Amino acid sequence: MGKRMLTIMLALIVVLAGCVQTKSEVSGEKDGGDTKGGGNGKVTIELLGTSAGEDDMNIVRDQLIKNGFDVKLNIQPDYGSFKAQRDAGNFDIALSSWTTVTGNPDYAVRSLFKSDGDNSNIDDSEVDALIDRASTETPEQFIETYKRLEQRIVGEKAYIAPLYISFKAQGVNKNVLNPDTVRLAKSRAIAWETIDFNDASKRDTDALITQQAIGSLTSLDPIKGNDGSINTLNTNMYVRLVNLTDDDHVVSDGSLSYNYAIGEGNEDYYFVLRDDINFAAVADDKAVDTGERVGADDVVFSLNRAKDRDAVPDHRTYSLHESMKNVEFVTDLAELEDAKLSGGAGSVLEALEQGLEADITELVADKTAADSSAGKYQVVKVTTNEPFPQVLNYLAHQSAGIVSKKQVESINTYDVAAFDVNKDIPYGDQSTLTEGASYDNHLYASGPYILVKKNDYQADFVKNPAYRVGSEFEPKISNVTVRFIEDADSSLSALRNGEIHLFNGVPETKYELVENDDKLVLQKNDSNAVTYLLFNAADRAVAKSENLRKAVLYSLNQDEFLNYYQGNKKKAYSTVSPLVDTGNELIADPTKVEESLADYQAE
Repeated sequence: MGKRMLTIMLALIVVLAGCVQTKSEVSGEKDGGDTKGGGNGKVTIELLGTSAGEDDMNIVRDQLIKNGFDVKLNIQPDYGSFKAQRDAGNFDIALSSWTTVTGNPDYAVRSLFKSDGDNSNIDDSEVDALIDRASTETPEQFIETYKRLEQRIVGEKAYIAPLYISFKAQGVNKNVLNPDTVRLAKSRAIAWETIDFNDASKRDTDALITQQAIGSLTSLDPIKGNDGSINTLNTNMYVRLVNLTDDDHVVSDGSLSYNYAIGEGNEDYYFVLRDDINFAAVADDKAVDTGERVGADDVVFSLNRAKDRDAVPDHRTYSLHESMKNVEFVTDLAELEDAKLSGGAGSVLEALEQGLEADITELVADKTAADSSAGKYQVVKVTTNEPFPQVLNYLAHQSAGIVSKKQVESINTYDVAAFDVNKDIPYGDQSTLTEGASYDNHLYASGPYILVKKNDYQADFVKNPAYRVGSEFEPKISNVTVRFIEDADSSLSALRNGEIHLFNGVPETKYELVENDDKLVLQKNDSNAVTYLLFNAADRAVAKSENLRKAVLYSLNQDEFLNYYQGNKKKAYSTVSPLVDTGNELIADPTKVEESLADYQAE
């Protein structure tokens, strides 16, 4: 305990002494933060992170120092400041994390490691080929491919250095909420529509109060954001063709489709659409039924823009949907009758009809003509570029949320190529729903809730009055307030004080506090969240030297992280680790560190 306190005190002294460096402030160093034998003959590594990750940074710092490095801590107060430092290249290694919210391994690697990935700083043709190969394989086949991919990313090239897999936990005020109605899924963001008060009479008078760390929202247009600021919000605002169960199985429950079916060859995916959801809009800070049904034209429009990199400026999710070649209506009933199911007997039509109120007797192009009670349905077909069953997981992601074709086209009248951030206001821009002079909420929500307004402290949501009315999926609670509380300790304090009812993201070191509080219950599940170190790939020595990256990699001892978190972490090898058991394991090796540093010094 004394050593831990000393480490923290030393870290604080470094911070107070001006440890947050910029490129211009670092002098006498090779390629920014690295030296080949400076004044003390040691290599200097600059570690970037946020104050929320300071414990992890201190553990990494101690391990690197133990293996002969000098370490500079670049501790930023929040994610925005961290991202600015990262984008400016003011780091050698950055404390990073990734959660595979779709439950499939392709999502765990494509965006991060593919040369054209929207979050990638890697350009490696072998990595690209392995990712593409695995995407076409079945789960039985792709284990070896992902194993080889991991070995390339970590063991051979050291593009990242893995630390651990987290559990997923949330605290629930059981005096206010019925814990049995609060879901905790491994992958998908929390669904609000199932949550209920213990006292059902409060559904329309009281708000469900929850929290999230980030208050500056990337975008309420689902294709323009894929981060902690909007994942939960957009998940609850936009319905999708399919959903994930709490243990990552693809289902139609709570989605826009009654059923889905995969055609023979695994390239055609059919969805029969519901006809009981309308878009909601906002008037006088209240949710209103627009009278416009969510239909096939909206689905085709939404998915085509999801896969089109140029559909919007700063499109952040296109790489998730690039497997889709065509998205179209099906209007010929004979196509469904003739199409055979993948891996089994029967037709696509028979599969789509399972459990329907009435068999499919007619396919209609006009969404207003759909009438499930009369056998009139809309069917959408998604065709992939090659066999790719994992496309269903991407269709369950919030970025595949269905927006209103009419509303989005009426707002996004700008020229994408000439977009001017200073004058053009795109659909979903948070300025249109933030209290102030520019407040003009233009959102149309297809999901169970709609965001009516926000400020710097919270966002207020109201249930969609035309979402699955009378069904088990109609939202139980009418109003949801999301408080913006950046610090986890503050969120936990707010939960214990009754200021919020639900805290999704209880830190592992605080489980016992929740478990010992009589009014709270701790819900815990496995997660797909991996924390790792990202190497600077642009202008530091670690970008050029594989040997230097490997010296950092083999300095890391994951057992120390597991011990610090009291066993509430698991070992990781890559972002694939929670999803595919490849058998790969990172083992700290001081000998390899010494050899790699010697090879780096000799370069």
